[in-house]
Amino acid sequence: MSEQRGTAREGVQHEQGEQSEHGLPLVSPWRAWARRSLWDVVPRDHRQQPRDLRRRQLVTVGFVVLGGIVLGISLRLEPGSPWFYPAALLLAGVWTVGAFASGPLHLGRIARGSASDLVRPVLPPVLLGLGLAGVFVAGALLVHSLSFLQPLEGQVVKVIGYADQGSLPILVFITAINGIAEELFFRGAAYAAITRHPVAWTTLAYAVATLATGNVMLSFAAVLLGVVVGLQRRASGGILAPILTHCTWSLTMLVALPLIFF
Repeated sequence: MSEQRGTAREGVQHEQGEQSEHGLPLVSPWRAWARRSLWDVVPRDHRQQPRDLRRRQLVTVGFVVLGGIVLGISLRLEPGSPWFYPAALLLAGVWTVGAFASGPLHLGRIARGSASDLVRPVLPPVLLGLGLAGVFVAGALLVHSLSFLQPLEGQVVKVIGYADQGSLPILVFITAINGIAEELFFRGAAYAAITRHPVAWTTLAYAVATLATGNVMLSFAAVLLGVVVGLQRRASGGILAPILTHCTWSLTMLVALPLIFF
């Protein structure tokens, strides 16, 4: 994917860590790992011509509107409706077509140990997804146990009702497909279409599209997830890390939340 801000001059902001007077590192390996995954920007040259950028922007806006409409319709269907699966697959199709129609996409890389050792991000995004899921599970336990949060519990139950009513293997497949499609579009096409503050704007666009469902908790989740995967996109220059984190998070929540609320 092509963005003018992502050029080689950004370099790798590699975490070497401050040292004590005895030459020992003060920065923990976990902090260095987090910086490489979410903050340190690797070099890339994804520049695009103004005409191509404008085309990508127009395609992105059109598919954001279309996807928001389809998402709103799919989550307003009753749990167990025979139309839920086709609607979910249609939504994935909208995001995927929009992503590839907008222009080229890239997988991205992160630093491993040294500035010159760049690899495809695989394990770090999965671990981030599990960590993010842990935060959401803790929040779900609070919502379920505190009486004054009961209105929010209703919002959560409305979403996971689809998991309780449907076939788990099919839901796992649809959840994974939609996670991939959403990242292809929002951290792929939309991110590359925005020249200033793309992490903030793609998170906002993702949250606004999710608002079409009328579910406040789903939109709140979209904001938190959007920030994490947006930072991954910024650091790695590609969509592989956001896809793996999103899918890990969503599949974990698919299994964990029904155990809490049902």
